[in-house]
Amino acid sequence: MAQNNANPQMKLFSLTSNNDIAEKISEASGIPLGKLSSRQFSDGEIMINIEESVRGDDIYIIQSTSFPVNDNLWELLIMIDACKRASANSITVVMPYFGYSRQDRVAASREPITAKLVANMLVKAGVNRVVTLDLHAVQVQGFFNIPVDNLFTTPLFAEHYVNKGLSGQDVVVVSPKNSGIKRARSLAEYLDAPIAIIDYAQEDDSHREEGYIIGDVAGKKAILIDDILNTGKTFAEASKIVERGGATEIYAVSSHGLFAGGAADILEAAPIKEILLTDSVLSKERIPNNAKYITASELFADAIVRIQERQPLSPLFTFHHNED
Repeated sequence: MAQNNANPQMKLFSLTSNNDIAEKISEASGIPLGKLSSRQFSDGEIMINIEESVRGDDIYIIQSTSFPVNDNLWELLIMIDACKRASANSITVVMPYFGYSRQDRVAASREPITAKLVANMLVKAGVNRVVTLDLHAVQVQGFFNIPVDNLFTTPLFAEHYVNKGLSGQDVVVVSPKNSGIKRARSLAEYLDAPIAIIDYAQEDDSHREEGYIIGDVAGKKAILIDDILNTGKTFAEASKIVERGGATEIYAVSSHGLFAGGAADILEAAPIKEILLTDSVLSKERIPNNAKYITASELFADAIVRIQERQPLSPLFTFHHNED
């Protein structure tokens, strides 16, 4: 992509949750990372010092609110407050992973809608815009009264699989739960492949009956797709069901790899050839040997430059494969 020369009216800062993707975004956009220090006192309080002037500047702050979720969220809020008090012109938060996005509705009596609470906190702190990646539920955008750009990983994943030769009618895209049908259909359209769904006759927090497949996976290469990989149990169980259904090879793809304790062991024991992820989260847990990362940094870099130059973001939502 064409690089944008550093603009003195535009500054990019990275907090501590994912410096790797921040450095890649900086390189892809041609915008150097600004200088700041962030530290915790012995009681856990967070202190931030921005080590350069931001007066009158458009500020972009990169921070995933992944584990430790609350520390990373508070660090972000404190940085926003620091920028606002230092007379920044505008503040855009770039959140490769939006923590608490799964708490987007009242699913049982007396539950909170924490995604809305987080949205309120960000807006109240002084954010003017949010750029994020594959929200768990797209309606979370409506929790904000400011612009929210929800970028999609499907074009990135589609490009990877097409280049790998995984497309066409000998491939099937599988949703490991019935709530992910839209996500599976989106990838399947890019790959010109059919979809299948794994459903359960009965499922709750304490009990899950053996799943069954809606669709045909026999003799096909199956790609399981989900947005958040947490414990690994959903992919592991789905892969075994698909294997029993006659799939010849099994792949898995997820936007955000959290890898909660023990996930690597569970996934390495499952019949999954490759697990594809973006670098939206820098997990502190062990990663399974069959995991492979692709970077979302160029997608974010393009979005940042387009926002700053007041260009449309619509070209970032599609993938055009060249048949040559």
